[in-house]
Amino acid sequence: MDRAEIDRRIRDLIEPFNKNGVTITDATTFQGDLEFDSLTVMDFVAAIEDEFDIIISMNQQAEIETYGQLVDAVKKLVDAG
Repeated sequence: MDRAEIDRRIRDLIEPFNKNGVTITDATTFQGDLEFDSLTVMDFVAAIEDEFDIIISMNQQAEIETYGQLVDAVKKLVDAG
């Protein structure tokens, strides 16, 4: 699966969580721009894990601050899968 397909699928998943209608770019931050709290992060990560049949470890989650980093991390996990 290429990065563009992963990006498209994650954009679909993020829509219900994007309460403020923030324009999503690779530089968009989850905590600052999207104002995700810890519960929202957990729900969003669960949705991604279900969609792609992957597990994002707590260590990986801690390193992901931007949308672009998330797409890259999911691609790496899907490719390794």
